[in-house]
Amino acid sequence: MVSSGALRAHLVAVRLAGTVATSREESLRSYRLFAARDPRVLMGLDPEGSWEQRDLIALMADKCGVSADPACTSGLDVIDPGRTLRGLDAFSDRIGAAAQRSAPVLLGTGHPHRLLGFYAALADALSAAGCAVLTPAHGRCVDITTRFGLRTYNLDYVRGVALVREPGAPSTGRETGAHTHSPLPVRTALAAAAEAGGPLPELVIGDHGWVCGAGQLGFEAIGLADTNDPALFVGQAEGVVSAVVPVDDGVRSVYYRPLTRYVLNRACLSQ
Repeated sequence: MVSSGALRAHLVAVRLAGTVATSREESLRSYRLFAARDPRVLMGLDPEGSWEQRDLIALMADKCGVSADPACTSGLDVIDPGRTLRGLDAFSDRIGAAAQRSAPVLLGTGHPHRLLGFYAALADALSAAGCAVLTPAHGRCVDITTRFGLRTYNLDYVRGVALVREPGAPSTGRETGAHTHSPLPVRTALAAAAEAGGPLPELVIGDHGWVCGAGQLGFEAIGLADTNDPALFVGQAEGVVSAVVPVDDGVRSVYYRPLTRYVLNRACLSQ
């Protein structure tokens, strides 16, 4: 069991929260692109409101704890660990509710190199609780526009967690896949599940386009997000995303293990 006090100390010590590695410049660039409705940062979200950069700064200050001062344009971003803990509590409660009703779930990540282990542990625990961990469209091709042009990836699952790989990449259950913000993988998976007659997930767990893409289609979605990922927090503000955990999503994978234990304990899924 990990207490909230111990977890808060861990978050700051390994820079999952507190002063994080994401720069203010990087976050402000994402806010500008979001305000311009750039698909790369919308991540599948279709916002109802008119979100200008100043609105996004205010939102991210409220949800993450970054500086609310538009004149602050350099340095490293800050995530309030208290907000991370509150996000984890809401995230855990949604997972616990899904486990109680043995709901089918879908897990996917655009950060497999860092977060695969975190999601895989959740998938294992949910499966043990009687939830069907869905793997629709396994092996399906997904065409994603990147900064290098259009690239074709294959949808794969490792320990119940969806990710995309470059064609020809090995799949032994150990290697991780490609980094992506695209909502196309989750759209492909959900469409395949519907075409097969179900079941459809009652909860989608992940990050980036997996959360925003699913939430925009009306599925309950929860996930993790960094300070340069405003789409998930806008989705939460507009009622499209159920819970978001503000946290640095690019630290060493081992540093997320205490978060896993905290979530599973609060969701009553600890082994």
